[in-house]
Amino acid sequence: MARYNPSRRSVLQTAGALAGAGTFARISLRPALATPEMMQDAVRAAIGEAQVQKGKVKLDLPPLVENGNSVPCTVTVDSPMMANDHVKAIHIFNEKNPQPNVISVKLGPRAGKASFSTRIRLADTQNITAIAEMSDGSCWSDEVFVIVTLAACVEEPKP
Repeated sequence: MARYNPSRRSVLQTAGALAGAGTFARISLRPALATPEMMQDAVRAAIGEAQVQKGKVKLDLPPLVENGNSVPCTVTVDSPMMANDHVKAIHIFNEKNPQPNVISVKLGPRAGKASFSTRIRLADTQNITAIAEMSDGSCWSDEVFVIVTLAACVEEPKP
């Protein structure tokens, strides 16, 4: 049985012919349409009606991001992580990505340290908020304003 092994030239010629015939769909990109109100709804869904206080949480993000596709992010919470005093969860929210929930991390006293690092995508210049839920029911937060020069999270428009 013979295998068809196209040359680079024949693949490019076929692609050019298809493009000329209009078979390739034109893709338009638009920025995400999330709003700060959507972020507040996501916060309420995660922590309920608990009062959020500033402090205890340190959100570390660069203030100026050249490319929003991979932004380093670290959250640290001041907590002894003991059985009677620990962080139950850490949530990160954003204002302008397609989804306002970036990540939620559940912790317990055996975690040893209330901290994690990850990379996130950012669609535009915006505020990023981290909220820590404590074992006593209190919630603490930190917020960072990040300027993004090259946006990520762009979507195709829906027909």
